Amino acid sequence: MSDITAPLTLSTTAPRKARPLPPPMVIFGLLWLSLMLATALLADVISPYAYTALDLRNRLSPPIGMGGTWLHPLGTDELGRDVLARLIYSIRMSLLIAFGATLIGAVIGTTLGFLAAHFRGFVEQVVLALVDFSASLPFLILALSVLAFFGNSMVLFICLLGFHAWERYARIARGLAISASGQGYAAAVRQLGASPWRIYGRHVLPNIASTLIVSMTLAFPEIILLESGLSFLGLGVQPPATSLGSMVGYGREYLTRAPWILLAPAFTIILTTLSVSLLGDWLRDRLDPTLR
Repeated sequence: MSDITAPLTLSTTAPRKARPLPPPMVIFGLLWLSLMLATALLADVISPYAYTALDLRNRLSPPIGMGGTWLHPLGTDELGRDVLARLIYSIRMSLLIAFGATLIGAVIGTTLGFLAAHFRGFVEQVVLALVDFSASLPFLILALSVLAFFGNSMVLFICLLGFHAWERYARIARGLAISASGQGYAAAVRQLGASPWRIYGRHVLPNIASTLIVSMTLAFPEIILLESGLSFLGLGVQPPATSLGSMVGYGREYLTRAPWILLAPAFTIILTTLSVSLLGDWLRDRLDPTLR
């Protein structure tokens, strides 16, 4: 006869709550950025033509919906170059510049912020003075002066854009590093004899990485707009290379006769910067413990 008095075991684990889905606009931003990244990575595969290929018989051909054909879905310019092919390679170039410049600014600013937090005193005052000087200097005027004086090259252009908003990372890294250094885990590692490189690289940086990542997502669209503006003025990406900004600058001369040359890259810039901004705001709300 079975023992009916055996104790019953009840599960005390509460069911885990499912994480809510991101808002529709954030989902749109993620999908659009995924499309842009895929386009940049697969540009050589998905491009219907080379971005320098000429089709003189179809110069200024309109896109589909305005009387064009599927031979050139987004139309052509006055040299017969396919707008879709140039747009695909422009996306690759603009994203490469934006990613490279954002990483350079983040590395420079974070490194200087850590130096100010570690040495304090004179070093901190020097870093803060550089931060204030950089924040007060109009970056666009500085960029125009440097590019006009030294000429333009892709490496110089990316490094110059990398100095945009580095002071933002320096201030954030300095403040968070000072706060983290006063907490128990940093003091304990320091007492164990860890070097400053190990303390800041292995312990402090991972704890402040979420804030720095959010700052990068907010600076990324600013870099895209700066690149577009400088390329629009003829001081950015030089022919035969192409970028979103250079396409807009090139298409302004044909705005009345062939507006599709300008509209395609302009809408791409708008949607890309909007998507990155939406993603940055969402990440800030998700990673900030005071907003949970």
